[in-house]
Amino acid sequence: MSSAPYNVDRLLLLLLVSRTGSLSAAADELALSTSAVSQQMSKLEREVGLPLVVRHPKGMRLTDAGVRLSAYALRIDNALAAARNDMAAFATLERGEVRIATFPTFAASVMPKVLLHFHDLHPEVEVTVRSYRLDRIEEALERREVDLATLWDYPWAPIGAEIPVQTTLLKEPTMLLLPAGHPLARRRIVDLEEVAGDRWITRSSHPVASVLERICREAGFDPHVVFEANDYQELLGMVSAGLGVAIAPRLAVRSHGPEVKVVAIRGNPAPRRILLAKLAERVQSPATLALVRSFRTVSGSKEWSR
Repeated sequence: MSSAPYNVDRLLLLLLVSRTGSLSAAADELALSTSAVSQQMSKLEREVGLPLVVRHPKGMRLTDAGVRLSAYALRIDNALAAARNDMAAFATLERGEVRIATFPTFAASVMPKVLLHFHDLHPEVEVTVRSYRLDRIEEALERREVDLATLWDYPWAPIGAEIPVQTTLLKEPTMLLLPAGHPLARRRIVDLEEVAGDRWITRSSHPVASVLERICREAGFDPHVVFEANDYQELLGMVSAGLGVAIAPRLAVRSHGPEVKVVAIRGNPAPRRILLAKLAERVQSPATLALVRSFRTVSGSKEWSR
């Protein structure tokens, strides 16, 4: 008996012969000649090493081995039908899963709107989201832990070519945060040089600290940093208390109290680009492609361009 795998098409042909009761009936159903069906049955018998069909003047019947093998063929046929149904469900977005890696300021602002938009259209598709620091997002994408990732960069430090960028979602400015009682708080736009003498609040061991240092030096001064916050909530709390001024990406400070005034910096010296990326060699599922469309729809709305 051969140890080679049995040909699935021939197993399904055996099942059809069993169902129709003859080689000729099976041939008619497949629009083949009876001779062609007989040849395929003979090949299957050689693969199995046993007789499967007994031919006689009035027709044919399956041997005991043929009956048993046709039962296995029925299981295969049912499994293939189930697979086709499952794949159709994925294709029509009645089932599926998409995994996303993102970063906190996007997760707290744009991402909820993206998920609501997507789930309204495709409620049966599960979306899982993980919020990480930038280096961990890149790692998750490279290790194929996620299907999509939102990333950010600045003009002087673009995302590397090893992570192909699919689309730019947003370009957000860096904003100046002032205590409500600050002399410039009523202004809509401020020259950075006007706050050169202020005390500054920044985040410790965070990219925004290097952004602050860079744009201040380009404006001709070094910021006098008096507080280093652990997150944007702490930073906003310190600014609201009047302990200094700060900068932050616009998405990071969409929710702030009346004690903090968020104003534009003339010249938009540090625009941050937010990107949606995937690995180039990964084939995207219908669910992933649909989620990309939700990202584009939501991020392109006027809410995020103001």
